[in-house]
Amino acid sequence: MQRPHRRGCCRVAHNAALPDWLTLKLSDSLLAYTAHLTVARLVVELYPLPQSFLPTPQKNLTMTRTMKNTTTLMLVMTALLGACDNNPPTTESKTTVSINEWFDARYEEELQFSPINLTFLGRKDRNNELGEFSYAAFAKELAWKKQTVEDMQRLYDYESLTPSEQVSYDIWLYQYQQTAASEPFFYNGLTFDQMNGIQSFIPTFLINFHRVEDADDLRAYIARIKDVRPRMQELMTIAQQSATAGVVSPGFALDGVIEQSTAIISGQPFVNHAEQDSDLWADIQQEAAKLVENATINQQQADALLAEAKTALQQNFLPAYQDIIAWAESQKDRAPEVVSGVGGQPNGVAYYNHRLSTQTTTDLTAEEIHQIGLDEVARIRKEMQGIMSEVKFEGDLAAFFDHVRDGEWNYYPDTDPGREAYITDATAAIDNIKSKLPEFFGLLPKADLVVKRVEAFRERDGAAQHYYPGTPDGSRPGIYYAHLSDMTAMPKNQLEVIAYHEGLPGHHMQISIAQELEDVPQFRTQAGFTAYSEGWGLYSEVLAREIPGTYVDPYNRFGQLTSEIWRAIRLVVDTGLHAKGWTEQQAIDYFMQNSPEPLESVRSEIQRYIVMPGQATSYKIGMLKIQQLRTKAEAALGENFDIRGFHDTVLGGGAMPLPILERVVDQWIASVKAAS
Repeated sequence: MQRPHRRGCCRVAHNAALPDWLTLKLSDSLLAYTAHLTVARLVVELYPLPQSFLPTPQKNLTMTRTMKNTTTLMLVMTALLGACDNNPPTTESKTTVSINEWFDARYEEELQFSPINLTFLGRKDRNNELGEFSYAAFAKELAWKKQTVEDMQRLYDYESLTPSEQVSYDIWLYQYQQTAASEPFFYNGLTFDQMNGIQSFIPTFLINFHRVEDADDLRAYIARIKDVRPRMQELMTIAQQSATAGVVSPGFALDGVIEQSTAIISGQPFVNHAEQDSDLWADIQQEAAKLVENATINQQQADALLAEAKTALQQNFLPAYQDIIAWAESQKDRAPEVVSGVGGQPNGVAYYNHRLSTQTTTDLTAEEIHQIGLDEVARIRKEMQGIMSEVKFEGDLAAFFDHVRDGEWNYYPDTDPGREAYITDATAAIDNIKSKLPEFFGLLPKADLVVKRVEAFRERDGAAQHYYPGTPDGSRPGIYYAHLSDMTAMPKNQLEVIAYHEGLPGHHMQISIAQELEDVPQFRTQAGFTAYSEGWGLYSEVLAREIPGTYVDPYNRFGQLTSEIWRAIRLVVDTGLHAKGWTEQQAIDYFMQNSPEPLESVRSEIQRYIVMPGQATSYKIGMLKIQQLRTKAEAALGENFDIRGFHDTVLGGGAMPLPILERVVDQWIASVKAAS
């Protein structure tokens, strides 16, 4: 029996498959809502594909952290006007404005480059635009980033800053450096692919994030629909230039683009006499109906707006998607028969090395990461064999994989009582660990955490569990959502590990604490580094083993090991594909030999890695770094080591690149030594 396994939210993560330039443009503010529902993961709730997709948050979003008083912000920006021009930097002139105020002013400027990011933050300025996706737009923003760095270096003496301000300084510099480093590879990535191309992002964004509270908001929605075609034409130009430069799309990626795009323009008003409305048209009608119901507009006004929207969908939106489908069809003859990674592309080796750097935030080479993966797979296999012995299973590890994957005992009944049992057991696991958290953490989130079944309108078989953050003030709890429409995709032995990763002590701890920070500039509360955030999620899975009452059943410990080896395998196959010339089939074979995942799940995973070079390596590398830092602190401090102090240090500054995290931990170690 082949069961479609379902995983936690982290099948896709920050800064993933969209081209680097576009991901950097869109991702930071999205992290304000859900640290790992980034652009790369917004794609799929509307148009299910066999890949790992996540539902998106509801539309009534609010800012994760209130911007400072507008008057104060404008005064800061006025005071720094001279620091924002394009004149060459000078060695004179400092400022009395605090660096945190300066960062908040610069972050406001940065947001203005992206109407999409503004919408992610719950704001309505420029909500009638999508923004430019051209190389010229990228270059303009890069030049601005460069100027801010030069101004920062001129205005502020690094040595005079507090340790926290130095971290902010370094993260701002790091983000610019990464953006600048991506410029030579502008045309290397796939603009459209099966995982999360912009073709799926746009309608998902409009439906889930564009708030409609009055007639102007609905007019802005329509304006954005009209803006789709010129934006897609910009992207089409980039895709064509990439193809001309030798970047070839795999056949499965093109098929996914065609399938998604076709689904998006199915139904009314795109297809005459269609029995169902398209998702976009249904959403627009629903928004108009709400405005009428609330007496915000009358029916005559609603009808006029709906007529305008219908025309925009038919005359602007539809041709844009027809162009995408035609382009994808035209590329199918160029698709390689044997699919491999980016190493064979023009500039492909350098591109992959860049991707490894950005995704892991380290200088590890492909060869080093590959070997780390091999070592970790071997270690975890031995632990798995220990579980086999503990449960007295007779046979080899491959047979045990089949035993766990296919055993009816490992699944809840596919009934409403079975679904209720899953929610009850997941809640119990989280409640148990919640009661023990003060023994391991000093910093605790204000927001509570609840487990819920995904709402019926967006529930989908095979979709990944995911986390949705609460409010910074704790008034709304964080939510760990589970798709329960198909209980045969919900193995019991993975319930705990996913709950700990998504909930406590995983992403709920990490995201809640980050968004509750008050002594750092806003950009840090919303910064996203996959190696840090997903590294913490994986670290949490293992940390839970130290907490009483967890993984009591040996099969649940095997579930944790299954999750961990999956991430270790990623190190091997990602580097194998992109640095060692492995084919898609070679990667599939290695994955199948070392994991209980079913074939179709493995195939979709490998196809994800092919179009998202380097991204999959960030999880395990981040986890290992946090574990290494803990080991380092334990050795240096001995009996003075405090696990709560260590965890508070890791979480108390928000997401950051791993080298900066190591420096922060080193400073904490030094402070503990000095105080003892």
